[in-house]
Formats: sequence, C-alpha cells, structure tokens
Amino acid sequence: MLLTRKQSPGLAIMDPLQEANGTFALNLLKILGEDSLKNVFFSPMSISSSLAMVFMGAKGNTASQMAQALSLDKCSGNGGGDVHQGFQSLLTEVNKTGTQYLLKTANRLFGEKTLDILASFKDSCRKFYEAEMEELDFKGDTEQSRQHINTWVAKKTEDKITELLSRESVNPDTLLVLVNAIYFKGNWEKQFNKEDTREMPFKVSKNEEKPVQMMFKKSTFKATYIGEIATEILLLPYAGNELNMIIMLPDEHVELKTVEKEITYEKFIEWTRLDKMQEQKVEVFLPRFKLEENYDMKDFLCKLGMTDAFEDRADFSGISSKQGLSLSKVVHKSFMEVNEEGTEAAAATAAVFILGSPLYTPRFCANHPFLFFIQHVKTNGILFCGRFSSP
Repeated sequence: MLLTRKQSPGLAIMDPLQEANGTFALNLLKILGEDSLKNVFFSPMSISSSLAMVFMGAKGNTASQMAQALSLDKCSGNGGGDVHQGFQSLLTEVNKTGTQYLLKTANRLFGEKTLDILASFKDSCRKFYEAEMEELDFKGDTEQSRQHINTWVAKKTEDKITELLSRESVNPDTLLVLVNAIYFKGNWEKQFNKEDTREMPFKVSKNEEKPVQMMFKKSTFKATYIGEIATEILLLPYAGNELNMIIMLPDEHVELKTVEKEITYEKFIEWTRLDKMQEQKVEVFLPRFKLEENYDMKDFLCKLGMTDAFEDRADFSGISSKQGLSLSKVVHKSFMEVNEEGTEAAAATAAVFILGSPLYTPRFCANHPFLFFIQHVKTNGILFCGRFSSP
C-alpha cells in the first residue's frame, strides 16, 4: 500500500477474526467477479493483513469505514488490540515451519526517510505483523525505491510476483508503502497421473467452448451436494492434510453467479464442514490451469464503504502526527498454477499513501466455470480464492 502527501492546502480470539476475514474474502470475490466471464484470483489473507496494518493507524471516521469494509466490526474493540492480536496468532500459525507444504507470508513498511512515523505505530507493526520499517528516498530517488520494494516482494514470492509496483504507483510525494506478500506451494495428498491428462472441452458459456488439459484421478475424496444452490463441493487435500482446496461446481444448467450471490461466510462454513461430507470413490476431472491477476483495489474498497482513506479528510494520525496522510493506492498481484503434482500460488498487496440433504455424484467433472478456495484447516482461514471461468 502506498501513502502519499495530501495534495490539498491467539487463536483463542480467532473466531471473530476468522468470520471477519472470511466475510471480507467473499464480499471481495463478489465485487471482483462482477464480470462473470473473467477469471478471478486473489489472496484475501494478503489483502486483509496489509490493510489491518493501515487500520492500526486509522482514527475516527476513517477507522470506522475501514472496520466496516474489512468486516472487522465483527471483532470487539473496533480497532483495538483484539484484531491485531488475532492477526498475530493467525500469522504465527500460518507461517509455522516443519510442514509438508511451503507457505509463508511477509510484511514490511517502506517509509520516506523524511517522514516522522510514530514509534508506537512502528512497534505495533513489528509486534503484531512482524513488519520492520525500512527507510527509502522516495523524494530523491523514486525509481530506485520502487525497484527495491519490487525486489523484496520477488524474493518473498519465489520470483512469482516481480513487478508489484508499476512506475506510476510511486512518485516523489510517496511517504509510506506497506507491503504484504504470501507464497504457497503444496503437493496433492493424492497426485494426478500425468499420463491420464488429456485435452477436453471447457464450457465457458452456453455458446462457447475452449480446450483445456483435463487432469483425471479416480480415488476416495470427501464431497457433498448442496441442493439449495444445485452445487457439488469437492475437497482436495494437500500433503499433510493441513491445507485443502475446496471446489464448488454448480450443475451445468446453473450459472456460477447464482452461487456467488447466495454464498455467505456462515453458509460457506456450513457447506464445507468435514463431518458433513461423505467420503466416497469419485472420478475427478480438473483442468490444469495457471492464473495471474493484477488489481488496483481502490475502487473495490470504496464499493465496500472505505472512501475516506483515499481522500484529503483521511485520518491516519495513528501513523504520523506531523503530516496528513491519505491512501493513494492499494495494489494486489496474484499468481497460481494448478497441475498434476499440486498447486503453486503467490500474492502480494501494497498500500501506498501520498500527500440441503446430501446427494452424491461419483463423477466430478470441472468442465465449466467453478469457484475454488485454498483453506488452512486449523484456522479455517481462506488463504486464496477465485473463480475459473475461462482457460
């Protein structure tokens, strides 16, 4: 995230945060997916955690709007320690070592060297988000500062996100950039055999088909059918069973936007409860796919009610008391590749400040648009989510 100078004269508390983050993820999925023919892919955890750092320095109406947009009003203390302690617990759990997959998130603050940032804000970013502050010379050498940030993000995402900040996104007025990066690579618990992959048609719409490389696996998986939205749900675990990919595939006569409209976090949790899913032998057809998306989040966040943060009336006095700050940009880039072995995904977010009864189908064929979520089992956290509409 980028801050610019204003232009004018524990897991004990995970549940509310889990609900807040999940609600935000699904709200964003609906807004990003308003064009039903486009693919969507983002990391709600990356966006939430970077904006939560900004929220920590917001006051007054700016803070209220951010709490509403991020659904953090579900957490007690509205801007108090509960939210940030919750993120601290969540990030600790997500970044734990010794797993069979690779998952890491990283946060960092890049400040203009002349900006007087409150010690309390720096301390809180370090304590709750493990985000260190690094001084850069945006005023004197904007381009070198931009490249430095992009290099840091590339390193944290195994070179999957190389140009988080474009040339236009920073300028000599940039005061503070908050960055979050997330990277994931995991193998399926039950891998697909490459020899079984073959070209098949993917029905983009009633009148359009495109060829895809369709993977195939016949094995035992947890699955269920939700009658109220006429949708099959399949759970594909990653090695170690600590992360799952959840795929929601509506019946062929049902449009995906019908499902998107109906879905809430409460329903999502209810529909994907492990004890409600039946384990059964299933023939799974899943396309091999790669997604790379790039979002300027300002308009989407404004649609969620977070408008003051981008205006001259923004109140970020919890970050710096000397200069008036407003958000100029929130950018998010994401990358994902799904193949026979498993999934590789990465995302980065920068904020820039300036002046039913279960039926069962033994054949799960994802040959038309579907939703997918990569979920952290222990915290129920949605790390990545999206929609595959078109190869």
